[in-house]
Amino acid sequence: MSENIIRVSHLGKSFGENEVLKDIDFEAYVGDVISIIGSSGSGKSTLLRCINQLEKPTSGAIYFHGKNIQDQGFSLSDYRTKVGMVFQNFNLFNNLSVLQNCVVGQVKVLKRDHETAEKRALDILEKVGMAQYIQAKPKQISGGQKQRVAIARALAMDPEVLLFDEPTSALDPEMVGEVLNVMRDLAKSGLTMLVVTHEMDFAREVSNRIVFMDEGVIVEDSTPDEIFHRPKNERTKVFLNRSLRAR
Repeated sequence: MSENIIRVSHLGKSFGENEVLKDIDFEAYVGDVISIIGSSGSGKSTLLRCINQLEKPTSGAIYFHGKNIQDQGFSLSDYRTKVGMVFQNFNLFNNLSVLQNCVVGQVKVLKRDHETAEKRALDILEKVGMAQYIQAKPKQISGGQKQRVAIARALAMDPEVLLFDEPTSALDPEMVGEVLNVMRDLAKSGLTMLVVTHEMDFAREVSNRIVFMDEGVIVEDSTPDEIFHRPKNERTKVFLNRSLRAR
């Protein structure tokens, strides 16, 4: 078996009286492409935000290469360069060009010289089909193009894991495909990916594992074939029937 890269142990997260995550146990291995599916409010995005430490867990632990990321002395800034995140609303710097968006983190966080950072950014922007827009500002490009820039920006930091929080949910339908195609290429490259998504075709075709969440718990964690064709839990069956019918 490949190396365990992220391990979530007995994770809980509450907002006041609202218990959003309940005793979550979960592992991701090097090269995994894991789609996390479930209804809105099931805890999917909160799980990703806890893994990235944008939310502090109420209980439990998260391990990266066997080290507890909440231990005193653990460098969260170093961790976040290795575990990058792509948000549904892009989170680009609107005052910077496409190229600058992909350079600034490398220079400030990784301490790369500007020439090296720019070369890396140009290479990745070429791969995601955005090389011709390097001087454009975010307001001058479409939603799908913004998301491709956001993915390029995350990749420029040379992450070991990329977390995607519903990366296509803010896009017009005709722009979804261009982003999913970039993500398919990333999956083929061997990058470890955790993807919160409502795109069932992507989940079925690209993932090697699917995690189904409902009401703050992981109900099933298995292969796409098992989840889509032989789900073990009635809640999984109901969700998939509803999702596939809606599509």
